[in-house]
Amino acid sequence: MSEHQYSAGIYTLGCKVNQYESEAMAEELERQGVRVLSPSCRCDAYIINTCTVTAESDRKAKQFIRRAMAQNPAAYIVVTGCLAQTAADALASMKGVDAVVGNSEKMRAAAEVVRLLREGKKAPSPAVWVDDIEQAPFEPMRIDKFERTRAYVKIEDGCENRCTYCIIPNARGSVRSKAPDDVVAEVQALTDGGCREVVLTGIETASYGKDRRDVDLISLLERIDRLPSLGRVRLGSLDPSLIRPEFVRRLTALSSVAPHFHLSLQSGSSSVLARMRRKYNARQAMDAIQLLRNALPDVQFTTDVIVGFPGETEEEFAETVAFVKQARFLTVHIFPYSPRKGTPAATMTGQLPMEVKRRRLHELEAVAVALRRTLLEDAVASAPLAEVLFETYENGMAVGHTKSFLEVAIPSPVSLHGELVTVRLTHTDGVLCFGERASLSPNDSKSLSERST
Repeated sequence: MSEHQYSAGIYTLGCKVNQYESEAMAEELERQGVRVLSPSCRCDAYIINTCTVTAESDRKAKQFIRRAMAQNPAAYIVVTGCLAQTAADALASMKGVDAVVGNSEKMRAAAEVVRLLREGKKAPSPAVWVDDIEQAPFEPMRIDKFERTRAYVKIEDGCENRCTYCIIPNARGSVRSKAPDDVVAEVQALTDGGCREVVLTGIETASYGKDRRDVDLISLLERIDRLPSLGRVRLGSLDPSLIRPEFVRRLTALSSVAPHFHLSLQSGSSSVLARMRRKYNARQAMDAIQLLRNALPDVQFTTDVIVGFPGETEEEFAETVAFVKQARFLTVHIFPYSPRKGTPAATMTGQLPMEVKRRRLHELEAVAVALRRTLLEDAVASAPLAEVLFETYENGMAVGHTKSFLEVAIPSPVSLHGELVTVRLTHTDGVLCFGERASLSPNDSKSLSERST
């Protein structure tokens, strides 16, 4: 195959792990001489990297398959990801699909595209590569390039929590962790290449190392923290049960970890959490937040919440609202409960009507919007100097994030992509903070330095 004789597009649905895996597949296709284009382009082949966390995710996956076929009816279609793992036969029966690849050997999706392009003919029947996910080892893959300011690095796969609403353990299997030497080498290569921020992510990031004897998440962070030229390190979604005194003590000794944590809360009601089969109750979750807030004064939290879980009473929903207010989350991603076939919650009594779920969603959204405005106003008033890593540029405004994940925009005649700039915050619209490049006095420099340590 001559270099870039053919083209491929990759549709990616779902989580940051899927995004990372799509980037790894894209790099492999480029190494094999296949040009990777936007999936909105007419391509010779498409990979659809699916999610199955909700029924809506399944619908979108099938929609993307049909969209790819509409863009080029002669294109080769390879479907991979979580829906491919759990519904291979249904996907293989769809018109135009040439191969279905599960989650145990995801890089095979790129190999299947190369094979189909070389053979030059549509498959009479789709090839199906779906193995027992519970027996799968951690699949070796890495990325060497990055287009955005931050890069995601997958350190873990699988989840063993078996929450009553979640189908993902069926699609991802048991916890498997990337070898610490491989993680460190990948982070080092990315930072050597100019990456200013790395996000360590997994299906259940907090479980990293559970399947190994040589490492856990905090010891991995300590190794990464020693790397030269390292910028910021963020963590993917964390289970609150990870946040314990010893973990926090060791975490606060690190200079690279950004003071922003996304906690996978799901509910602020202990009785709902018990029905969800989460590993903590509301008091333990709040204790985790307070531990980090006491240790890191500038810390910010984001979270996920499900409203309308089976049997959720008005009193239980009120407990969640009160929890969110007390926790002072910067951002709350709110989802109405959606029954997932094959999970215990789908057959629980007390299924709530959609109008109740929507009402609770809107009520909690209003709380979250007010909280964000207050937090941003507090930041402008109390800590107006901030180091911002800029990411995007549009209409004369450069936009980026502080270490604690406040989103900041400043006017600029040019893009500041990848630059770390000290900004003086001036005001907020409740969504973004706005400011200007700061001219620092000696006292300003000292204050900023103290807040960075």
